[in-house]
Amino acid sequence: MLCLLSRTAARTGLVKHCRLLSPIPVVQISDRSLLHQESLPKLPVPPLKQTCSRYLALLEPLISEEEMAHTCKLMDEFLQPGGVGERLQKSLERRARKTENWLSDWWMQSAYLDSRMPVVVYSSPGVVLPKMHFQDRQGQMRFAAKLIAGVLDFKKLIDSKTLPVEYLGGKPLCMDQYYQVLSSCRIPGPKRDSVVNYATGKTPSTHITVVHNFQFFVLDVYNSDGSPLTVDQIYVQLEKIWNTSLQTNKEPVGILTSNHRNTWGKAYNNLIKDKTNKESVRAIQKSIFTVSLDAPMPRVSDEMYHNKVAAQMLHGGGSRWNSGNRWFDKTLQFIVGEDGSCGLTYEHAPAEGPPIVFLVDHVVDYMKRTEMVRTPMIPLPMPLKLRFNITPEIKKDIEKAKQNMNIMVHDLDVRVLNFSQYGRKFPKSHKLSPDAFIQMALQLAYYRMYETCCPSYESASLRMFKLGRTEAIRSTTTESLQFTKAMDDPSKNNIEKAALLKNAIKVHRELTYMAIHGQAIDRHMLGLKMVAIEDLTSLPEIFMDTSFAVASHFNLYTSQVGSKTDCVMCFGPMVPDGYGVCYNPMDDHINFAVTAFNSCEETNATKLSTFLTDALLDMKNLLDQVTKDQ
Repeated sequence: MLCLLSRTAARTGLVKHCRLLSPIPVVQISDRSLLHQESLPKLPVPPLKQTCSRYLALLEPLISEEEMAHTCKLMDEFLQPGGVGERLQKSLERRARKTENWLSDWWMQSAYLDSRMPVVVYSSPGVVLPKMHFQDRQGQMRFAAKLIAGVLDFKKLIDSKTLPVEYLGGKPLCMDQYYQVLSSCRIPGPKRDSVVNYATGKTPSTHITVVHNFQFFVLDVYNSDGSPLTVDQIYVQLEKIWNTSLQTNKEPVGILTSNHRNTWGKAYNNLIKDKTNKESVRAIQKSIFTVSLDAPMPRVSDEMYHNKVAAQMLHGGGSRWNSGNRWFDKTLQFIVGEDGSCGLTYEHAPAEGPPIVFLVDHVVDYMKRTEMVRTPMIPLPMPLKLRFNITPEIKKDIEKAKQNMNIMVHDLDVRVLNFSQYGRKFPKSHKLSPDAFIQMALQLAYYRMYETCCPSYESASLRMFKLGRTEAIRSTTTESLQFTKAMDDPSKNNIEKAALLKNAIKVHRELTYMAIHGQAIDRHMLGLKMVAIEDLTSLPEIFMDTSFAVASHFNLYTSQVGSKTDCVMCFGPMVPDGYGVCYNPMDDHINFAVTAFNSCEETNATKLSTFLTDALLDMKNLLDQVTKDQ
C-alpha cells in the first residue's frame, strides 16, 4: 500500500515548500543573545506517514527491488491502524509536550555520551587556522597570548549575554550552545560519559590550562579587580610556563584521554584515587579552555603541509610528537605550534561547529587589532604547575594509550584540498545553491570512483528550535543518481545533463529546507526507536530490517562549516569503509578536508580528492558550455 505512495507522496511532500526556497544565509544582529530564547518554538514531531513515505523514497537509490518489497511489507505492518507505529508516535508526541526539546537529551546520549569509541578521530573535529609567520618560541608565545586575550574578549560577550543573536531567514536561532563551550569538560564513565559545565556554578572559573612538554599549568587570566590580563601580561606568564617545563621526559598523562572510553573510564577512576591527581584533573576540567603549546612537527613539503597540520589538530601526530600535549575531553582546546601551525580541536558533545567557528572568527578579528591597553605594573604570581603521581599501574595505562594512539594516527589518512579554480560565487551566478552544488560534486566523485551511490549524510542545524542540535540531510536521492549516471553517458547531451544537475540541486534544497524546519526523517526515526527501547519489550521489525542498517551506514559523512576565516575543519569517517568530508566555501575557492582509514582497502582519501576536483571542474564546464550554446 505505502510503496505505491513512496515515489509520489514523498516527492510531492518535498515539493510543497519549493517557492519559499532561496539560499538563506545566517546573519548576526546585535541583540541580547538570550532575548528570544524563551519564545523559540519547540522542535516538532513530524507526521508519521510523512516520515515513513520519505524513508522509503530515500531507500530507492540504495537497495534492490527485492529488499524494497520486503521493507514495504514491514512498513505496512508498522503503520497498521492502532498498531505499533501509532503507539510510538503518540508516546513521542507526549514527550514533546512535556519537554523543552524531545530530542536533545537523547541525541547527546546516543550520538556522543553512549559512544565508546575514542573522541579523537571518531568524534572530535579539528580546525586549522591559516599558517602564522613565526618560527620560534617568542613568536609562538606572542601569538598564543593574543589568542588567549581574544577568547577572553569573546567570553565577555557570553558573560554579559550580549552575543549577537543569529537569524536564519528572519527567524532567531537558539543561542544555547554558545553557553556550553567554555568552562566545560567531558567526564569518562565506565559505560556512559557525562559533561560538566562549570560556567553555571556560583564561582565561575577564572583560569585556563596551558600544556607544554606534556606538563599542565593553571594560568589565572584575570587580575584581582576582575579585569582580564592584557596580552603583555599573558605573554610574561607563558614565558614562565615555558621556562619551567623544559624537561621533555615527563609522562604524557593527557594521552589517556585519547583512549577507548571504557578503557579511559577505568584508567580515570584509577588516576583520581590519588588526592593530588584528583585535584590536578579537576583543575583541568574546570578551566575555561586549554592551550597546547606544541613542539614543532617534522618538516614536510609545502604540498603535504596542510595534510600534516590537519592531522596535527585532529590527533597531535602520535605519542612521539604532540598527542600527549592534550586533554581531549576538554570542550575547547587551542593548539599553537612552534613552527607557525595553529588551530584547535573540540570535544563535540556540548556543541556543533557553527558556534565554534563564530568564536574562531571573533578571535581572528580580535588578533588583527592593535592593543592599546596599558599593562598594570603589579607582578603576577607564578602559574601553578599541576602534579601527577604516576603509579606503575597508571604508567601501564599510559603505555597502552600511546600504542593505541599510534595505531589511530597511522590508520587515518587526511587530505586537505584547497580547490582554487572557483568558489561559491560561481554556482550563485547560475542561481544555484553553493552547498547543494558541492554536495552533487561529491555524489559525482563517489559515483565515478565506485560506479554506485552510497548513503550520504550532511549536517543541518535545528537551531530554529529551542535547544536544537542537528538533523541529517540525505544527499543521495533518486535525482542525484540520475544526474551522476547521466554525466558520463555519451547518449545524453549537455542540456539534458545540466537539467538533471539543476533538478538534483533543487531536490537537495528542498531536503535542506525540511531538515532545518524539523521535518526530515532521521531524528524522527531515532525518536521512535528510543521510545520503542523504553516502552516495548522488543524493537519493531522496521528497525531490525537490513534496509535500515544499509540506510544508516554513511559512507559519505559530510558537513559544510562556513567561516569568514580561511580555515579548514576536519573530522574522521563515520564508518570503517567511509569518508569524512568537511568543506568551507569561500567566494573564490573552497577548502575541503577528506579523511579515510588506511586499514580499509576500498577507500582512499587522495583518490576521492582527485575525483572531487575533476567533478567540480566538469560541472563548471558543463554549465559554461550550456550557457555559451544558448
